[in-house]
Amino acid sequence: MSRNYLKKATPTATTGAPTADVPSIVRNVIDDIRHDGDAAVRRYSDKFDKWMPESFKLSSEDIERIVASVPQQTLDDIRTVQANVRKFAEAQRASLQDFEVEIQPGVFLGQLNNPVATVGAYVPGGRYPLLASAHMTVVTAKVAGVPHVIGCTPPIRGEIPSATVAALHLAGADEIFILGGVQAVAAMAVGTETIRKVDFLAGPGNAFVAEAKRQLFGEVGIDLFAGPTEVLIVADETADPFMVATDLLSQAEHGPDSPAVLITTSEGVGRKTIELCDSLLTTLSTADIARVSWGQLGEVVLAKDVDEAYAIADEYAFEHVQIFTKTPRDALTKMKNYGALFLGPMTCVSYGDKCIGTNHVLPTRGASRYTGGLWVGKYLRTVTYQEVRNAEVSGKLGQLCGRAARAELFEGHARSGDLRAHDHLGDTYDWIKAEERQPPEA
Repeated sequence: MSRNYLKKATPTATTGAPTADVPSIVRNVIDDIRHDGDAAVRRYSDKFDKWMPESFKLSSEDIERIVASVPQQTLDDIRTVQANVRKFAEAQRASLQDFEVEIQPGVFLGQLNNPVATVGAYVPGGRYPLLASAHMTVVTAKVAGVPHVIGCTPPIRGEIPSATVAALHLAGADEIFILGGVQAVAAMAVGTETIRKVDFLAGPGNAFVAEAKRQLFGEVGIDLFAGPTEVLIVADETADPFMVATDLLSQAEHGPDSPAVLITTSEGVGRKTIELCDSLLTTLSTADIARVSWGQLGEVVLAKDVDEAYAIADEYAFEHVQIFTKTPRDALTKMKNYGALFLGPMTCVSYGDKCIGTNHVLPTRGASRYTGGLWVGKYLRTVTYQEVRNAEVSGKLGQLCGRAARAELFEGHARSGDLRAHDHLGDTYDWIKAEERQPPEA
């Protein structure tokens, strides 16, 4: 679909590009930790974070002391946000029902949703202490029924991030490590002398953390292949350009590689938004970051009508999509490709990021075309079971199995079916010899 741009992205060769060979660096770190365990973790923590305490794991006394240092208002806010996340996660869990169905007389098939045993939750802390990620990863895992959750978060400028530790603790983390980057993710994935191996990794991170999760996927499960934050706003002539500009920049401040896009049916709204973004950047404290992402990756597209705006938005398939139109709930049926929808001017992406209760770990880089974000179900293994209690039906299934398997030249499979047809229907087969079915002597 052709696009009419009022502002088009003009990325440079270095926009958001890492200055190092990320895959190679990550591979070496993982290999070293796999080989040297804690010794390698200590080396890399010292190298990357200048952090090498006697123990990376916080004791219960450490946690109690750190939480006590956090302002009461912050603790109250953490509890409120986590209550919102927990309520929504509980509703998600309740929607996943175990069941058993009798598909024909005596044949029972069932499904169970079993939590993984151990989760590693990574909470970033480089540019910003993203303590909200503790709510999203740990609370959701605990609602899913995960017995053991390890939380890892890096030091920030040589200091323990107290509010993040409080968030991890109040969310229900069973162990908390002040450890960051690839060394944290790799240690949880492969296991060391002091950090137990997990079954599943969750949480956002920088390019190195994302690459580590990519390389470790398969050895452990992961939530998502996450990339830079994205925001897209669909607006008609009723939208407030000041609000549009404010919300675009709210996400542009995540990093210099965070695209922010407006698709509007109103040229006036589009041009005023561009003007206001430039104006608001003069007072935004994070303008050094947001100016780069908006300047090089920001786009404003003019659509002929709202339906075309939704169609263009679906082509972008962005992580966050805000709807500022006369009837915002139309987007629920008009759009398909997004990580999360935010409907109407009283809602914003920042609510989803920080406090409203839905999960902010969401698909980026077009991944919303095939997956959703982190939710209770990511921590559950949907497994099945089957039981046949009717002898005649078992025999008939055996006959069917024999025919189906031989059509695919799987003789061993066919014989498993033959045996049930023989036992329950009296069918005879050359390969079944009576003397071979005698019980062994005591």
